[in-house]
Amino acid sequence: MAQAAPDPAFDLVRQDARSDWVRLRTLLVLRWLAILGQTVTVVIASFYLGLRVELGLCFLAIGASMVSNLIAMTIFPENQRLSDRDAMLTLLFDLSQLGFLLFLTGGLNNPFALLILAPVTISATALTVQSTTILGGVAVAMITLLAIFHVPLTTEMGEVLQLPDLFVAGFWLAICIGIVFLSAYARRITQETHSMSQALLATQMALAREQKLTDLGGVVAAAAHELGTPLATIKLVSTELLDELGDHPLLAEDARLIRDQADRCRDILRSMGQAGKDDLHMRSAPFGAVVREAAEPHAARGVAINYDFVADPGATPDQPVIWRKPEVIHGLRNLVQNAVDFAATQIWIEGRWGDGQIRLRITDDGPGYPQDMLGRLGDPFLSRRARAQSPARPGYDGMGLGLFIAKTLLERSGARVGFENATDPFLSAEDKTDKSGAVVKVIWSHGAIGLPTDMATGPLGENQPIAI
Repeated sequence: MAQAAPDPAFDLVRQDARSDWVRLRTLLVLRWLAILGQTVTVVIASFYLGLRVELGLCFLAIGASMVSNLIAMTIFPENQRLSDRDAMLTLLFDLSQLGFLLFLTGGLNNPFALLILAPVTISATALTVQSTTILGGVAVAMITLLAIFHVPLTTEMGEVLQLPDLFVAGFWLAICIGIVFLSAYARRITQETHSMSQALLATQMALAREQKLTDLGGVVAAAAHELGTPLATIKLVSTELLDELGDHPLLAEDARLIRDQADRCRDILRSMGQAGKDDLHMRSAPFGAVVREAAEPHAARGVAINYDFVADPGATPDQPVIWRKPEVIHGLRNLVQNAVDFAATQIWIEGRWGDGQIRLRITDDGPGYPQDMLGRLGDPFLSRRARAQSPARPGYDGMGLGLFIAKTLLERSGARVGFENATDPFLSAEDKTDKSGAVVKVIWSHGAIGLPTDMATGPLGENQPIAI
């Protein structure tokens, strides 16, 4: 007997929610604040406090942070979220840049050496234990080297500002303890808060599921009650016929078959019990069928929906069979709704698969996204319109929640979601093609939502009792 597949809906709870927690723009804003503080500190120390500072090298380090910020802001959209590895490398760069500045300005004799705690603490709140351990180890190694190797702080008179060795050792120990304690404390608090949030989510899902099972149990009980009397009558009559048809073996065999099937109906109703059975055939479907199911509620809203599902050259022509995950269906439905809301006459839904990927492209013939909003699409509570005005929705001033929910749900299913315009929005109406509006691209790896080959091509097995 085939084992029941795990419920894809509970992946929302089981997945490590720490992935892609940190938004790149948040780290860039913090880095701009650090750049401002470092610049002011170096200028004051050099021109007002009379300290000899390697201005060229200091501004070289500060300039490196500025250049990296400008490049990141140019290349990546505003709502870009970093993977654990990328966030760790970003914080490692900030740690190294701060360490170089401290090396130029007295090492642990500089009171601003305390700021080395910041990158490690940020990592403890948002990244994995492995990343936090790496950053913490680098920070400890860095302050250890800075305690020994550094450019001394000197005044204009040549006087060296040097703390006693005992104070330097105490400062080093205090920073080491701070790295360990603050990281552990911040991570513990964050983990408990996240665990409570996940527990509440799991509770809500369980309650919703229990309510559905209760309703299903009522239907099953009502069916068993209503069918009990006719099934009993069928069995009684078939038994009497079987006794009276002893001289007619063929008719007796038919009567016996009727009685056996009545018993089977009774057993099926009894086996369904109060929880019913999970239909494994409803857990998965071809890629095109799932997309059509998601778009179906918006098919009769006056906008033509054109479907096109084609395999890549060299790929199998059969559509991949995917899990009917609720987050996938709901996310795609939101994207289709957004396209229909702003389309003029039609939208295009194109599916492609091959090379281990499953891709979906939704295009409309509406006004498209404003160019200045493309980088922020997918963020909630936008202060400006995410789409230009549409005749279908006059005066629309949305908050971006629909795209945010769709993007979040689809990314939780393993997808990458991108927004763009099909053509230049500044072109005249005569120069635009039919597919001239907004474009949403959704890309999954086959392993994220596709069924394994043996399950997609072989029998699913007998339906299993629903797991609670």
